[in-house]
Amino acid sequence: MKLAYQRILLKLSGEALMGEDAYGINRATIDRIVAEIAAVVRQGVQVAVVIGGGNIFRGLAPGAIGMDRATADYMGMLATVMNALALQDAMRRVEVVSRVQSALNLEQVAEPYIRGKALRYLEEGKVVIFAAGTGNPFFTTDTAAALRGAEISAEVVLKATKVDGIYTDDPKKNPDARRYLRLTFEEAIVNNLKVMDATALTLCRDQNLPIGVFSIFKPGALMRVVRGEPEGTFVTN
Repeated sequence: MKLAYQRILLKLSGEALMGEDAYGINRATIDRIVAEIAAVVRQGVQVAVVIGGGNIFRGLAPGAIGMDRATADYMGMLATVMNALALQDAMRRVEVVSRVQSALNLEQVAEPYIRGKALRYLEEGKVVIFAAGTGNPFFTTDTAAALRGAEISAEVVLKATKVDGIYTDDPKKNPDARRYLRLTFEEAIVNNLKVMDATALTLCRDQNLPIGVFSIFKPGALMRVVRGEPEGTFVTN
């Protein structure tokens, strides 16, 4: 089978793990996502994952009102570590070997982020799960995905969402909304299309690192993307 990409950075939002729940991790949903990842790993694709923490932090949100922004961001980073461990455990159940690397020093539960080790793990066929964002407050996990994608020389950053691409308008509110097949970074930035935050978009643009946006809930969508088949929306220079 011909593959369009050999090394990808998959950006998973924490909300993708909730399924239909209000917050937390839905077991059936995480198993379904891991099955999609496992399928491409078994085709020889090197996969790194950056995961968000919104699903965990959402349950704490009422208590975070009025909290110092940096403190809240560090709490969010810890939420991403929880998600990374859950993702690793789900991968273990389907016999996909993975390693969690954290940008925060949490040696009892995760390795520290070391670029050289991450590259070696990828070359060995292991999935590398990057947790704790960049390790700095005020930076999103979108920015972490762009940064880690550039550091590991990923061929593409794939943002897995609940929506199958980027639309001219909210498709849930406007049935006439049209899905873009391709966009330039400048179009995404100027039109404020909410692909990723501006820092992440600019970093990907400057590093000539394409972004693909697709629905992780469409069966086989991730496999179609790595094969280079039409799926979702791609943002390039």
